[in-house]
Amino acid sequence: MVGKNDVPEFVIEREFSAPRELVWKCWTDAKRLARWWVPGQFSWGGATLDLRVGGMFHYCMRWPDGRDMWGKFVYHEIVAPERLVFVSSSSDKDGGITRAPWFADWPLEVLNTLVLHDAGAKTKMRLSAHPINANDAELKRFVMAQPGMSQGFGGVFKQLDQLLVDG
Repeated sequence: MVGKNDVPEFVIEREFSAPRELVWKCWTDAKRLARWWVPGQFSWGGATLDLRVGGMFHYCMRWPDGRDMWGKFVYHEIVAPERLVFVSSSSDKDGGITRAPWFADWPLEVLNTLVLHDAGAKTKMRLSAHPINANDAELKRFVMAQPGMSQGFGGVFKQLDQLLVDG
């Protein structure tokens, strides 16, 4: 699928063996996010979450060497328990937008749309993302990084699977 500026959207779909309301809580509760959002090599450094349109999830992940990496979601649409639209970006400790530490030409802002559907006792999830306000180099980087993004999201969604089993 093509997103804004003719850049292919990043899309990941997944089915979880849990009711939609529980999957929703795992996306919208800071304590639950802390248990699955961090990739395996990082540790959790803390977070604040203000779940409202215009509100923010501001979080810190710690590299194995002790350095902090901040990120944030700014919420644009919240339709519980089915749709969450947010702009994600790298951040500083005060919530300002910063360049991502992994690529100097990574887009500063990425618009994400999370949609959850009931599938019997399970939940189908679709997460789509595309850069906004990005230059040509950032758009190119986003496209080139999509295979790695699939792998990274696959890892954190395995952690979410386990959280859903554990409750």
